[in-house]
Amino acid sequence: MDRVKLKFPEQKPLFTSHIAVRISDINYGNHLGNDSVLSLIHEARMQLLAQWGYTELEAGGTSLIMGDVMIAYKGEAFYGEMLTIKLYASEITDRSFDLLYHISTNREGQAIQIAHAKTGMVCFNYSIKRIANLTPELKSRLTGMDI
Repeated sequence: MDRVKLKFPEQKPLFTSHIAVRISDINYGNHLGNDSVLSLIHEARMQLLAQWGYTELEAGGTSLIMGDVMIAYKGEAFYGEMLTIKLYASEITDRSFDLLYHISTNREGQAIQIAHAKTGMVCFNYSIKRIANLTPELKSRLTGMDI
């Protein structure tokens, strides 16, 4: 069976978030639940946007909606561990882009990979319910070439 594989860009991440695993993130296997990973990458994305003064409804002159998501689980994380989530942008088009998430933790001085994820973000105009164009302002942020 083919597994999801994500290739991360060579450049430094756009943003790095640090989020602790909450007790509500733990499942019956006593580790980070797969459903919580989606919630954690959403939080990291919101933090990235907030650093630019954006929200998903106002992101540099456009709004954003998630078109797809992929998550590849790499290892376990446990209650109280601090996760490091590095965000990268790729596949930037006129109307969409991908955000890649590299999630890891540090356990006993060793970096442990927890998950790799991708969200396909689409520019969207909520008032007319239609796909919109990526603005130059947002594109410059995503490419690391801030205006």
